[in-house]
Amino acid sequence: MPAITDFRQPAPTPEYDHPRAERRLEGNPQRTTWNHFSNSSGEVHAGVWACEKGSWRIAFAPNKDEYFYVLEGRCRVIDESGHAAEAGPGDALVIPAGFKGVFEVVEPVRKHYVIVERKHVHELQDHQP
Repeated sequence: MPAITDFRQPAPTPEYDHPRAERRLEGNPQRTTWNHFSNSSGEVHAGVWACEKGSWRIAFAPNKDEYFYVLEGRCRVIDESGHAAEAGPGDALVIPAGFKGVFEVVEPVRKHYVIVERKHVHELQDHQP
């Protein structure tokens, strides 16, 4: 039987990375991910993500959506037309599939995230009216 994932339990081993050089706009921030949950199909992931100040270009795949809730710090997501959504403690945003723009960490940030990566996007698109 599947178990409930409790984020208060000891955190999983963190993974560290940086934005790829060709995407960096400001700084070279270290990003830390504690992935608490991945479902058996690998389509859903949830955990905690933290990042130092900086900014980089992002391009979400057509099958990937992310919901996040900011625990501390402040970040800004800017779309290709320049529209910005800023989030601080207690705020939540969704970055939709196919999104292109900039992710900016204004103050070191820590957030809960849920990522959904559908495996069969073409099938979903074929069934839409």
